[in-house]
Formats: sequence, structure tokens, C-alpha cells
Amino acid sequence: MDKNAYGFRPKRSVADAIEQCFKATCRKTSAQWILEGDIKACFDEIGHQWLTENIPMDKTMLNKWLTSGYIEKGLFYHTDAGTPQGGIISPTLMLLTLSGLEKCVKQAAPKKADKINFISYADDFVITGASKEVLESKIKPLVEAFLRERGLSLSQEKTRIAHISEGFDFLGFNIRKYNDKLLIKPAKENVLSFVRNIRAIIKKHPTMAAGDLIRILNPKIRGWANYYRHSVAKQTFGYVDCQVFKSLYRWAKRRHPNKSTGWIVRKYFRTELSSKWKFQGVSAQEHQFLVEMASVPIKRHLKIRGDANPYDPNYVEYFQRRSRRKLGRNTWVDTTLTAL
Repeated sequence: MDKNAYGFRPKRSVADAIEQCFKATCRKTSAQWILEGDIKACFDEIGHQWLTENIPMDKTMLNKWLTSGYIEKGLFYHTDAGTPQGGIISPTLMLLTLSGLEKCVKQAAPKKADKINFISYADDFVITGASKEVLESKIKPLVEAFLRERGLSLSQEKTRIAHISEGFDFLGFNIRKYNDKLLIKPAKENVLSFVRNIRAIIKKHPTMAAGDLIRILNPKIRGWANYYRHSVAKQTFGYVDCQVFKSLYRWAKRRHPNKSTGWIVRKYFRTELSSKWKFQGVSAQEHQFLVEMASVPIKRHLKIRGDANPYDPNYVEYFQRRSRRKLGRNTWVDTTLTAL
């Protein structure tokens, strides 16, 4: 299995893939060009013949799984290629199909001066190179041939070669150098999409109790913030908090069009403990407060070792140390004072 493949593998995450991108591009002497790749309809196009000939498992069971078909809107469809998306072994088959791509890429440009690095997550990957010519003439044709053998192809719309100063988006992050300083931020498109989603939820529930609305919003806000907490996201968190606050204030104003701003603030916002207005409400007889993204601590992620395998007894102690280090780090609680 490729050392720098992080999708659908235990003990590995998006944060590990992004940290590897940082390590591969952060220095002044690092690779300056990036091949940003995406495999077109990966799960739907994997060749059955290649899977049958190369996947080490019971062939009869594999063939039955691949050709079982699917039902959509009451109609049965045969499957001549690909694996069922959402199927229990589909991620494993996809990983085995793409296994070896990193080794092939590095063999195509073995010189250290070529600065080839490979990072993948499921069917998305990036490859670094010292020059655009190396990526265009050596790496991209090899990747296309590797995928063609397996019935796959690159998506021409999403695959591009870019300079690190232009930046590129990978797994919802924007990775770009500003005057030789590498910054990894939440991608603008993802930020705007999340804000639109929150606004739609608030607008969809004009008569819901404030506490119940908070119970819907908090998991989404907390989850989104935790996903980006290892990046340069403090300014983005402040922006999202501001947009959510504006949406909630409009929500409260529409509920009480004849009430003054002061009345609305006293009913829906807490201001006693800080200068900020914090949205509040009651749900299931419990006082609820809206999570603030700005309160999420930004902390650098410690990447997993490339050769670490959770099924290898030699790494038991290593993974135990990582688990102990994460205790208490990935959760955060906003404590509130209660009246005596």
C-alpha cells in the first residue's frame, strides 16, 4: 500500500494528507509545481477484469459482488463496470486498485532534483515536481497509462498543473505560497457553501424555538470548525461567526417585527459575560448556547508516519502514544457560569 495514501485507511485522516502537503511544499527549496489530479467516476469505472485478475480474494465471491447489479426507483440495473458506491468493500477494492501509483510515479522521475512527492486521498491526489515539464512529460502520461490499465481515466476538467504561488485546492483546503511562505486555509468555495447551508437552515425554521435551532446548528458548526482547526483558519472562523450572527439576528427580527433591538438582544443574546452577543435559547429544559467557531483552538496536526501500520505488532506502542496525545485535544467545551 502507498505510504502517502490516506483515504479509507484506519488511523489516517484528511489532516494527515494536508500535513504531508505542507511538508512537501513548505521550504524555499521545495517543489514549485503541482499536478492536481482527480480520477473520473472512480467507483463507477473500475474494470471488472482487472479486479478479478489482480485482487487477492475468493474470485467467485468477488465476481458475484461486482455483477450483482442495483435497484434504483424500482428498476434493476446491471453492473458491467465499477463497484457499488457505499458498498461495504468498495473502498477496499478502490484502494487496492490504485495501490502502487506512488511507486510508479517516483520511478518515472527517480532523481532527487525532480522533487517528486505523491499524496492521495481516495480518488483525489496531488503530485509535486521541480518543473512543469517534468510533470507534463514524465508524470502525467505515466499516471494516465496506470489508470487506463484499470479502466480509469483522469478528469480533464479537474486535473491541472499549477505553480505553488497560484495555489491549489485539495480536500477543501487552499494550499498556496505568499512571498515564499506557505499558508493552508479553508478553500473559499467551501466557506461560502457552508455559510449558505447555515443560512438555509435558519431560514427554513422561522418558528422553531431558539434552543431547538441551536441544537441543529451546533453539531454542524462544531464539525466544520474541527475539520479545519489544523489550518490557518482563525480569520475564516471569525468571518463565519459574523455571518451566522447576522442570519440569526435577521431570524429574530422577523419573528418580532414590532420589538426594539434592545428587547431582541435581551431575549435571544447573552451579553453579560463578554462584549459579544452570544445566541441563546432553551431546549428540553436546558439552556443552550450557540457554538462560536472563534473559540476553537488552532493547533498543528502531528502527521502519522508513512510506514505505520495499525495491524503490525511493531507499531502497537506508537499508536498507543498517538491515542494518549489526542485525549482531550480534539474536544472543546465552552463553559458557562450559572446563577447561584
